Amino acid sequence: MIIILLGPPGSGKGTQADKIRDMLKIPHISTGDMLREAIKNNSPIGKEVKQYLDSGKLVPDETIIKLISQRTNQTDCEKGFILDGFPRTINQAKGLDLILNQMKRKIDKVINMAVSEEILVERLSGRRTCSKCGAPYHIKYRPPEKENICNKCGGKLYQRDDDKPETIKQRFQVYQQQTAPLLDYYKKVVINVNGDENIDKISNRIASIIK
Repeated sequence: MIIILLGPPGSGKGTQADKIRDMLKIPHISTGDMLREAIKNNSPIGKEVKQYLDSGKLVPDETIIKLISQRTNQTDCEKGFILDGFPRTINQAKGLDLILNQMKRKIDKVINMAVSEEILVERLSGRRTCSKCGAPYHIKYRPPEKENICNKCGGKLYQRDDDKPETIKQRFQVYQQQTAPLLDYYKKVVINVNGDENIDKISNRIASIIK
């Protein structure tokens, strides 16, 4: 199967994509992870990407489409894959259409994680990351044993620039303007899921959709 997960930042796409990956045994392709890896490597494209992400803006379509084309043509994608964070614009969706046409494949399901802005701000602004090992935490849902200290390595926790409330609101507005129109583009295969629910309820709903 080829599955697209749509939803604003913080809607839980990554968590649910991992569960689908384990269920179907197909790779979870996260554009966020791919872009962060580029930033970590401090490559020319990584430096460019960081400027966009830190300001809450989207990375140019041409860059993303190229990365996705390279990834989906790898051998582990032969039985399908889950796209998390792509496409984000109509232009990216058309780019994906070209990629899939060349592969002689099609999208099976588009799952839209609908979440309110209030919930998103609470989820994202509470996230913290270890500066040494990268372990994730949340001040409300997954707090460390010692305040601002990683349980695993003792590193100091920090808040990413794109998880600050003002940037979150900007990201949500960008999503509404540029990504929400995809719901109409994919209207024949899109299914809406209430992303305000807890993780298990959402997982059960998605499992029933896939089955």
